[in-house]
Amino acid sequence: MNGEGFTSFQKAVEEMTVGLGNTQENIEKTTSFFEKLWEQIKDYLASAGINLLIGLVILVIGWRLINICVNKFKKSKAYSKIDPTMASFMKSVVSIGLKILLVIVVASILGVPMASMITIIGSCGLAVGLALQGSLSNIAGGFIIAVMKPFKVGDFISSGQYSGTVKSINIFYTKIITSDNSMVLIPNSEISNTAITDCNAFDTRKLILDISVDYSADAQTVKNLLMKAAQDNELVLDTPECEAVLINYGDSALDFQLRAWCKSEDYWQTKFALLEQIKELLDLHSIGIPYPQMDVHIDNKK
Repeated sequence: MNGEGFTSFQKAVEEMTVGLGNTQENIEKTTSFFEKLWEQIKDYLASAGINLLIGLVILVIGWRLINICVNKFKKSKAYSKIDPTMASFMKSVVSIGLKILLVIVVASILGVPMASMITIIGSCGLAVGLALQGSLSNIAGGFIIAVMKPFKVGDFISSGQYSGTVKSINIFYTKIITSDNSMVLIPNSEISNTAITDCNAFDTRKLILDISVDYSADAQTVKNLLMKAAQDNELVLDTPECEAVLINYGDSALDFQLRAWCKSEDYWQTKFALLEQIKELLDLHSIGIPYPQMDVHIDNKK
């Protein structure tokens, strides 16, 4: 190895030694930092350990007590006297409000200054409000539904593509049970901003059935049979009076309409029963119910 090569090798060894020294120094600094951090944690646990334990116990017990109290209130006589729509919404709001208050009490026990707590809550509220605009809209929609009462628990409603019986109205969602016994959660903001059909808004409903028969059938006979089906059904109300009319000349049939009244809760049962009765009466009098058909004429001259 010549002189220049030896010099280069010596410099490389010196740089490596310096690098190892720096690495060792960094390791010592990191170790010292974590040791100090652990000492601070131990000091905090030694001084505030009892408060931390008390706060944890209060949080667990308080959370369970809130759930128990809310459930007992739900089963009380006072709750049963409140309007079901307002009651379910109030239960949801009270439960969430009490749990937030519980968290604030636990934070104060742990020594968090209330001024700082209020500042943090305000900052978090602003950030959460911007991030959860949809959820806040649902809360506002829930208040609108609870106050304006466009429908109530137990009503059969149609909103958008969903139809069902209202199960409960919570702070964020309205629960409905569909006819096939499925639960649908509809955001309150959607319900409060869309058209709603409340099928139980009144005690009675008007049932309209469209019936088509062959052109060969006598119109008066068909109307008499439709009226007979309505009069023989016990669920059909006597007043307002029923009505059977010819409404249209279809492409392949005469279109009649039966208009009858029934109680709102008996609507579907009455409709299904009338459809069966009408089919039996038409068959008994040999009156056919046609299906769509088309006459095709072929020109053989070409």
